[in-house]
Amino acid sequence: MKRNYNTPPEYTHYVVDREAPLLEYLLSTIQGQSRNKIKATLQGRGIKVDGKVVTQFDFPLRPGMKVAVSKSKRNDTFKSRYVKLVYEDKYLVVIEKNIGILSMAAGHSSLNVKSVLDDYFQKSHQRCRAHVVHRLDRDTSGLMIYAKDMETEQILEHEWHDLIFDRRYVAVVSGEMEEDGGTIANWLKDNKAYITYSSPVDNGGKYAVTHFHTLARTTDHSLVEFRLETGRKNQIRVHAADMGHPVCGDVKYGNGDNPVHRLCLHAFLLCFYHPVTRERMEFETPIPTAFKNLFK
Repeated sequence: MKRNYNTPPEYTHYVVDREAPLLEYLLSTIQGQSRNKIKATLQGRGIKVDGKVVTQFDFPLRPGMKVAVSKSKRNDTFKSRYVKLVYEDKYLVVIEKNIGILSMAAGHSSLNVKSVLDDYFQKSHQRCRAHVVHRLDRDTSGLMIYAKDMETEQILEHEWHDLIFDRRYVAVVSGEMEEDGGTIANWLKDNKAYITYSSPVDNGGKYAVTHFHTLARTTDHSLVEFRLETGRKNQIRVHAADMGHPVCGDVKYGNGDNPVHRLCLHAFLLCFYHPVTRERMEFETPIPTAFKNLFK
């Protein structure tokens, strides 16, 4: 059912009778709802305190405040088959991107995450825009951060290597991996046709380091976890090809092997210190089912 954005969602109302952090209060007050469901309602902008949307778990409540809890788990102003809202606060959003959508606009009317988020901010009456901080290729799926204001974007851009403490991808690569794990490091540079190529010696490009760990293998394919130490353009795709096991479905650096009809690369883990609050933030999404099915 498509909801008309002008009809507000239904809320259940509570008057606060004691001092308590918001999440703790909700858990003890709302009957029959799991902690995860209440957290999802919070993250989905479904909870108001004295008429204002609050997403902060430890927001301090005082007696007399009025809390309204949306009856639908999520705020229905966010609907996209390409983008899933994983986390939101007043400074940033964490999303999970599907394949087939660009991180930001390129050329004419291209489908991109930034415009999906800008549309959502407008519909939910937030005075902000999505600011691109890092990118995933159109056909790579997974977790991304977008800042909601220039200040947050600048902090993330300038302190990226200090703030991001773990970033991992999972890929299906062609062939049976010989090694259980290791590190690949070399210099990456684009040629005139925008193809990134690697060199064991400094070629004027950027130094790139990728750690890998083999999770599963058959004689045809391997499931590999990649942890980025540097975040260069096409880094995992080039490094996988360098190892003789290109990412499946990679039309640029691959060998034509495409068992699940998509680029088999997914950014499944993203851990960072919040650019403003400095809180540890850890997000993980499941390995795509299509990837796992190859190793049953």
